[in-house]
Amino acid sequence: MISAIVYPTVVMGVLGLVFGALLAFASIKFFVKTDERVTLIRDILPGANCGGCGYPGCDGYADAVVNAGAGTGRCAAGGSSLAEKIAAIMGVTSEAFVPVRVFLRCRGTTAASIRTVAYDGVKDCRSAAIIPGSTPNACPYGCIGFGTCVEVCNFGALSIVEGLVQVNAARCVGCGACVDVCPKSVLALAPQSSAVQVFCNSSWKGPDVKKVCSVGCLACGLCVRSCPAKAITLQNNRAVIDVKLCTNCGSCITKCPAKTIGPLNIRCVDKETIDSQCA
Repeated sequence: MISAIVYPTVVMGVLGLVFGALLAFASIKFFVKTDERVTLIRDILPGANCGGCGYPGCDGYADAVVNAGAGTGRCAAGGSSLAEKIAAIMGVTSEAFVPVRVFLRCRGTTAASIRTVAYDGVKDCRSAAIIPGSTPNACPYGCIGFGTCVEVCNFGALSIVEGLVQVNAARCVGCGACVDVCPKSVLALAPQSSAVQVFCNSSWKGPDVKKVCSVGCLACGLCVRSCPAKAITLQNNRAVIDVKLCTNCGSCITKCPAKTIGPLNIRCVDKETIDSQCA
């Protein structure tokens, strides 16, 4: 009777020792040493896990820099100073870092554009984009304004005011998380050195735009003809500014009859304060 208990216990104990020894041997035999540079880089990253670098979080980026040759200047939240620190750890020259920020290619507030649908579904832009017509708005290209982008911003740079996304330029690091989640592609990144942009995403012709929005691009071409740097072209019925050619002279702003073109910081406000320079 006792043997029926003792023998199985002894056998299980021996098997446990054997398997434990095998696991210990395997952990030594197949141990892969982590490059300490991965840890060093990870420790100086901001930890926002915004994905703006193109990798799955800060851990993924640190590993990619060391083991996959990722560039040292891909962390938008860290900027040029962080790029230099990463380069120092890697023993390479820091790559050029061009700071960018997001802007909204739409000025269609609730007062300026027509809403055609009384939407009562989930307050999520991606959900609203699948309804017939793809938006509650009369303009199918404009900001839906339900704030999906606000939810994914880890820096508190976005808010919704008058049915549109508002960008706090002082908080935006240009990670691009909001750009990726917008179903209308109405959010875009531009170099911080760029001072002028077109705040319209429509591909409709002028007469159709005027029916639904008072501040949409009319594709009239006045900005194209007035630009001394030849930096503006009409593409798919919308003015497009080449930031590499633009000298920020502002002539297009004064010529635009719909006031669709303006300073890039035109919407840099937050919920509490409106910067007088952004009005």
